[in-house]
Amino acid sequence: MSFKNELDRSQAGGEDHDALALDPALKAALDNFRQSVHSWSEAAYNRPRMQVASRRRLWRLATGWALGCVLVAGAVSGGVYGRHLKQARAEAVLEAEHQRQLAADREAEELMADVDSDISRQVPSAMEPLAQLMAEDESNISTGKKKRN
Repeated sequence: MSFKNELDRSQAGGEDHDALALDPALKAALDNFRQSVHSWSEAAYNRPRMQVASRRRLWRLATGWALGCVLVAGAVSGGVYGRHLKQARAEAVLEAEHQRQLAADREAEELMADVDSDISRQVPSAMEPLAQLMAEDESNISTGKKKRN
């Protein structure tokens, strides 16, 4: 319903004409406002709208960029993860080699300890006279005297 139709109906109903009579300044302002609304509405109705095809093209472009970014991010993260795995494997190999070296060193130390314990055993009682002679020879050598037979 338009404003004019309402005005006509109210006048036809026999209502007071003085109440409907508007101040000329108010009437001019309302007419100006009405014309502005109609011109804005006409401009909004006639403005060029984006075609459905161009919207699809825009969505395809946005989807393409998004998928491209996902692909690049996946490739980069895959490369970084591969490099991390390679470094982790190299560190594991170095650690295993280090552990093998430590085990070999422990075995060598145990072997040397066994040899030291074998060498430092007490001389059996049957060999005691010979051990005393050896001890005397060592003391003579260390003092610089030679025993002559």
